[in-house]
Amino acid sequence: MTPSFSICVYCGSRPGERPEFVQVAQAVGRWIGERGGQLVYGGGRTGLMGTVAEATRSAGGRVVGVIPKALVDKELANRQSDELHVVDTMHERKAMMGERADAFLALPGGIGTLEELFEIWTWRQLGYHDKPVGILNAGGYYDALLGFLAHSVREGFMGEWQMDLVRSDNDAPALLEALVEEAGRHPRGDKLAEVL
Repeated sequence: MTPSFSICVYCGSRPGERPEFVQVAQAVGRWIGERGGQLVYGGGRTGLMGTVAEATRSAGGRVVGVIPKALVDKELANRQSDELHVVDTMHERKAMMGERADAFLALPGGIGTLEELFEIWTWRQLGYHDKPVGILNAGGYYDALLGFLAHSVREGFMGEWQMDLVRSDNDAPALLEALVEEAGRHPRGDKLAEVL
């Protein structure tokens, strides 16, 4: 069965300190699965990564994991994925995740999540793709980051047009719906394979 859409989710390999982070990861996975979608993610079984993957699979969605060899044991590679791709480098991982997705969503996470979010946002700014990017501000997790980004615009290091390339919301279903709808207006073909 061909999925109706494909969303790449960036999120923590840890569960975080608040139960609501796990709950939102479950809600995102269920939403994807119940609508016949596909999750593309970092391929681990731990933390929010494992939670969103299991929720997607349990709700009937497809799960595509992409993990570098160096993290297979550390993040406990999810062998229950419909597809599990073990790659050599982080660059390969991110390029494959980008190619396989129609849209991108950041849930709470640490330095890896932030790095992936900023890279895919930068790639959109540079014209390597025109796929929607979203930040799910669950429990206000990204309040400080969003405040800093607004500060960066005020200080003249970013433009409002760059901020317009990413959506943020604290309502998971509303944000997911908007990302999927916007993805449907853009062709799947892009230049992500040329980035590396």
